[in-house]
Amino acid sequence: MASCWWRWRRGCSWRPAARSPGPGSPGRAGLSGLRAAAAAAARAQMSYFNLVKSLTSAFPNMYSISRFHHMTPAVCCCSKTRSGEEYTDPFNLGWRDLKGLYEDIRKELFISTTELKEMCEYYFDGKGKAFRPIIVVLMARACNIHHNNSRNVQASQRAIALIAEMIHTASLVHDDVIDDASSRRGKHTVNKIWGEKKAVLAGDLILSAASIALARIGNTTVVSILTQVIEDLVRGEFLQLGSKENENERFAHYLEKTFKKTASLIANSCKAVSVLGCPDPVVHEIAYQYGKNVGLAFQLIDDVLDFTSCSDRMGKPTSADLKLGLATGPVLFACQQFPEMNAMIMRRFSSPGDVDRARQYVLQSDGVQQTTYLAQRYCREAVREISKLRPSPEREALIQLSEIVLARDK
Repeated sequence: MASCWWRWRRGCSWRPAARSPGPGSPGRAGLSGLRAAAAAAARAQMSYFNLVKSLTSAFPNMYSISRFHHMTPAVCCCSKTRSGEEYTDPFNLGWRDLKGLYEDIRKELFISTTELKEMCEYYFDGKGKAFRPIIVVLMARACNIHHNNSRNVQASQRAIALIAEMIHTASLVHDDVIDDASSRRGKHTVNKIWGEKKAVLAGDLILSAASIALARIGNTTVVSILTQVIEDLVRGEFLQLGSKENENERFAHYLEKTFKKTASLIANSCKAVSVLGCPDPVVHEIAYQYGKNVGLAFQLIDDVLDFTSCSDRMGKPTSADLKLGLATGPVLFACQQFPEMNAMIMRRFSSPGDVDRARQYVLQSDGVQQTTYLAQRYCREAVREISKLRPSPEREALIQLSEIVLARDK
């Protein structure tokens, strides 16, 4: 299903949403019906206009409202379409600098207590794709080549890849406690096996080990950059616990939460390796903007998959966000067609039947398509940024990686 959906969505463009005609549709109501339909369409356009206005105000200078509102058909943004050439798979290219990644992380987590050691190492089993470390080392090489044509990754830059994965994993452990989650990556969560109190302590220990590794790098600028990530994770979790009554504020709230909980780690990790490899602030901003945009796109697609994928592929239950009372992109876009969802959002889908009804509304609307299109826009912005660097296999791999973010089905 996901692959079929991907083939269709790449050619989609936005059109004003409308419900199926009912008894009062233009076909039955004559000229007055046509006027009423036109007025309704105008209101829908204005509602969507206000929604996008809040989006752009949350992230100024990314897109003009007119650029976003008058959409053109989505295009593939991978390196293959840009140059007609094929490049090495980004994961194969990145892994050459990440051999022994999880073994090195386990060394950082040197713990004498057997139970605590098992808990901290539980997710560092080497079965993941290491998405964040891959981006970090590819960005490190791309920046090094841009600066002085150096094709080596510094030890300190590789350390950032380890630290990013450790911070990410610690956040997962803590998130699972907050959400009372029972599965993650296709297996039981730490909190379900060892209990919530011990899981919190394990997450804290992973963060402390990451902080020690970060301090060992000895660069105060880099320490400051990655400390911001930990602050953003906490602030993002607080944002997720709250909600906004106003629809426009609600979307801006959602995007800010998405940045802090997901994109900040990728953006600041990319910036950190650029600082270590190149003195040019322009390059630092390019790295940051690429990471931010890819990170936002990654989470938007994750929110889409919560409605379109199955539990077996995701490694966690689908519709999980609705069950947690969270209104993600597909839900917020669906509200433009089904305003009755606003009441459900405000009560955090807590009434009987809310979760099932909200899911049906989303699938009947174009909320999934709109969220996907927004992810495509962020990826194109990421490509625009990274294309400012000198050509290299790593730069092209980062471009291709943005396409992989859009195409993933789990």
